[in-house]
Amino acid sequence: MIIYPAIDLRQGRCVRLQQGDAAQETVFADDPAEAARRWVGEGATWLHVVNLDGALGEPAAANWRALERILAAVTVPIQFGGGLRSVKDVTRLLELGVRRAILGTVAVQNPEIVQEALALHGAERIAVGLDARQGRVAVRGWVEVSPLGVEQVAQQMAALGVKRIIYTDVQRDGMLQGVNVEAARRLAHSSGLRVIASGGVASLEDIRALKACEPEGIEGVIIGMALYRGAIRLREAIEIAEKGA
Repeated sequence: MIIYPAIDLRQGRCVRLQQGDAAQETVFADDPAEAARRWVGEGATWLHVVNLDGALGEPAAANWRALERILAAVTVPIQFGGGLRSVKDVTRLLELGVRRAILGTVAVQNPEIVQEALALHGAERIAVGLDARQGRVAVRGWVEVSPLGVEQVAQQMAALGVKRIIYTDVQRDGMLQGVNVEAARRLAHSSGLRVIASGGVASLEDIRALKACEPEGIEGVIIGMALYRGAIRLREAIEIAEKGA
C-alpha cells in the first residue's frame, strides 16, 4: 500500500481546508516545494498534489507555477488533480512531468473525456477522483452534490477502462476524525477498481485498518492534515503500509 502525502495548492501556497471549505483554510507553507522536499526526505515515494483554485473554477496560474517548482524540487512521481476539464489539460499536465492525472468533476459530467484520455495516455496515467457526501458524488470543488451515487459512478468508470479511483469522504476531510475504511472497502469490492482512500486520516490505526483491506483493492491512502499537524509521522505510516507492522 502506498502513502501519498497531500500538497493542496491555493493561490500558489500549500494549504489545508476543512471539509473542502475555502473559508476554513490554514496555510502550511508559502512555497509548496518546501513541503514536497520535506515529505520526500521523510520517505515518501509518491506525492498527491491538488489545484484547489482550479477545482473551484478560480484562476490558478500561481498553482501551475507552484507545481513546476515541485516537479523541479523532487524526483518521486506525482499525481495531480483539480480543474482538469479537457484532454488538452491532461496532456499539458503529463507533458510537464506529472505521472498521473486525476479527473474529477469532468469524469462525472463528461465521461467521454475520460474515455478519450485513457485512449491517448493509458490507464496508468489517468485516475478518477470520486468525492462523496453521504454516498453521493460531490463536484466543482465539493460545492455541488450530484444525484449520482459513488458506487454507480465507479462502476461506470470501470466500464470505460479506468483502473484506479481516489475516493474522498468530504465530510471527514481535514477533520482528523478517522478515515471511512468501510466505504472505501465497499467501493473497491463493488467496482473492482483499485482504490486510494482519502479524507479524515487521523492516526496510525487508520493506516493499519486500510492495510488490512489491501487484498480487497485498497491500493493507497492520502494523508494531509494529520501529517501537517504532527498527528502522524510519515516514516511510521510508510512502515505500516509496506510491512503491515
